[in-house]
Amino acid sequence: MDTRPALAPEPLDHLDLADPLLHADHDLGPLWRRLRAEAPVHWQPETARGPGFWAVSGYADVVSVLSDSETFTSERGNVLDTLLAGGDSAAGQMLAVTDGRPHQALRSALLKPFSPRSLGVVVDSVRRSTRALVEEAVERGQVDFAEDVAAHIPLAAICDLLGVPAAERRHIIELTSSALSSADGAPTEEATWSSRNGLLLYFSELAAQRRAKPYDDVVSLLVTKEIDGRPLTHEEIVFNCYSIIMGGHETTRFAMIGGLHALMEHGEQWRALKTGRVEVASAVEEVLRWTTPALHSGRTATRDVLLEDRFVEAGDIVVTWLASANRDERVFDRPDDFDLARTPNKHLSFAHGSHFCLGSFLARAELTALLESLVELVASAEPAGEPRYVYSNFLSGMSALPVALTGERPTGRDGDR
Repeated sequence: MDTRPALAPEPLDHLDLADPLLHADHDLGPLWRRLRAEAPVHWQPETARGPGFWAVSGYADVVSVLSDSETFTSERGNVLDTLLAGGDSAAGQMLAVTDGRPHQALRSALLKPFSPRSLGVVVDSVRRSTRALVEEAVERGQVDFAEDVAAHIPLAAICDLLGVPAAERRHIIELTSSALSSADGAPTEEATWSSRNGLLLYFSELAAQRRAKPYDDVVSLLVTKEIDGRPLTHEEIVFNCYSIIMGGHETTRFAMIGGLHALMEHGEQWRALKTGRVEVASAVEEVLRWTTPALHSGRTATRDVLLEDRFVEAGDIVVTWLASANRDERVFDRPDDFDLARTPNKHLSFAHGSHFCLGSFLARAELTALLESLVELVASAEPAGEPRYVYSNFLSGMSALPVALTGERPTGRDGDR
């Protein structure tokens, strides 16, 4: 159960959905329900943060927007802060902010290393490292699950793919954790830009190294790959490395932290998972729906269009709120219940359409490894302090989750515990 207070009722025009404090300090479930019922396509007026924008909260409308890249383009940006600032400098060069033929060509180039067949070795490594992290946490008894366990699992996998040396991964954790969010108050423009530029600089140097001496990793693939008969520019390589590390680390990390928090809050679901009454695969999908680590996906209208009964003009910013769509009562039965056996579960946590998350298989494999390790090694998990939520209007999750873990007793020869 979310212990944060619900937002006090106020006129919808007074809302500022771009405010990171709004998302960190409040349970927005009641607000999303209100928007879906009263204003599923809601115009948020201009604020000091930037121009006004359309907030799309219903599942069907979100799918409609994300399915139509000709009418709702990503090429000006897909993150609200970037759109409010006037657009993304990586537009047309980074997979997440391209559309049409350039997007298809770049996505095709990246499909192979993210395919299930290619990821076999990485997934095996994820299983081993995840089990080791959970074993160590159980031995310690009390840990910050966010920092000591969840931060390392997706980062190790994505760094393996990118060829980031082990000694440099702590630095990468620090940069990714502050590039789109903050653990201690609203992120400042200076801090976020510093972190983003730090990541871009790091991958610029790594790309230069791989250009001189390629290895079997994604950076080397980008350095040597041709798209439509031409090599990728240095900027395209760097921007896409940035996109991969951010997409592959932060969102899965928050899903893991939120998943354990939900299991502690819903003991009957933990017991169902422990006893095998619920399949891990089904549990993974509900954790993804329940946590929805990426709150939104932004677009820009390329032409005048009606959405519901609202007239959206060419050039308008349109923000689809995945966090709301994943709780839409018209699509999900009992959407505010954490139900690991939920079926069907067509959540939008990996977005939808041509920009469906490239790393979805890897993310599911990482969550599977974590849940399997928890089931096998942990007898009980209890809160050991208050969780802390990140400050962001794009990412949703906890920066700290103190827990006390009790391990399973070793099995004796007679099979008794």
